[in-house]
Amino acid sequence: MSHDHPTLQLARELISRRSVTPDDAGCQQVIGKRLQALGFNLETMLFEDTLNLWARRDSDEGRLFCFAGHTDVVPPGDEDKWQTPPFTPTDIDGILFGRGAADMKGSLAAMVVATERFIDKYPQHAGSIAYLITSDEEGPFINGTTRVIDTLEARNEKIDWCIVGEPSSTDYCGDIIKHGRRGSLTGDLQVWGIQGHVAYPHLARNPVHQAAPALHELAETVWDEGNDAFPPTSFQISNLHAGTGAGNVIPGTLHVCFNLRFSTESTDEQLKQRILAILDKHGLDYAIHWTHNGQPFLTDSGPLLGAAENAVESVTGRTPVLSTAGGTSDGRFIAPTGAQVLELGPVNASIHKVDEYVSHQDLINLTDMYEKILYNLLVVQN
Repeated sequence: MSHDHPTLQLARELISRRSVTPDDAGCQQVIGKRLQALGFNLETMLFEDTLNLWARRDSDEGRLFCFAGHTDVVPPGDEDKWQTPPFTPTDIDGILFGRGAADMKGSLAAMVVATERFIDKYPQHAGSIAYLITSDEEGPFINGTTRVIDTLEARNEKIDWCIVGEPSSTDYCGDIIKHGRRGSLTGDLQVWGIQGHVAYPHLARNPVHQAAPALHELAETVWDEGNDAFPPTSFQISNLHAGTGAGNVIPGTLHVCFNLRFSTESTDEQLKQRILAILDKHGLDYAIHWTHNGQPFLTDSGPLLGAAENAVESVTGRTPVLSTAGGTSDGRFIAPTGAQVLELGPVNASIHKVDEYVSHQDLINLTDMYEKILYNLLVVQN
């Protein structure tokens, strides 16, 4: 019965652990035990408050394939609003409910079971298989995958192909493969004026009035036209604050937070320079702090893409759509090393919401897809 599928059993075990960022709550220990039984060497990497697992099974000197994912989940919020307790995995009419069901404990379970099946059939497969698992993807993402990659790079340990188990799908598992992501650049802008009484504006300088034309120009700027893989770069103001709360005081400072999601047609440095030029043109007294959240990446060809497309088609009978839409993922830390990176996972409709869920059939299909990808790369390719 599908209800007893090993992927669902492991997914339930992981969901039952309250692993809110950065607490792993023993999830990596559960996964590591399964991998160790398959001949994986386990390396725990603890950076500050974040637990990471690097597990590797070497078969020969060939290419290295990596499954990447995270055990941490976002907080459940008001648990009374859930139809079932968020950390009590519950099955209702072929649907598995629980925090992390789709993002992304279900994917992790599918990876492990797919690997077990593959190694059972092909114990002497070509190449190597690795797992990069963190408990810091949903949070500040400073002590997780990026630190593991720094460690691997320092010892020249290279990933060739990587599947990230983020929930990439829209209507059914495998309808979309994310073959890239936009870059992300955040600006924290402080504009100074002179505080004063609203009845005496000539004795003050209103930073809101001064900044408004510049902000309007930034919002209306066409940064680039995008390309076949990426939409045009977008600019959005996410936070804006000024004033003391009193209705008769001209504020002395204005704080603006904005973000750009950018395509491969622009670089973060180009965007910074264009923004500074606009702010300077409007004569603002300002300071700005930049946070670079990741470069855009794209895997538009190569063995990994072919293997994944074939796997989806063999399981669903349909050709997946390639997309770069959506937010960022830990793929942005892996791709700059030269690795081919794709995201393939469950439907994302319920992620970060109350009553997060995944369908039994999607996790079963995802397991078959992951196993087929391993076969395509480590058996057929060789």
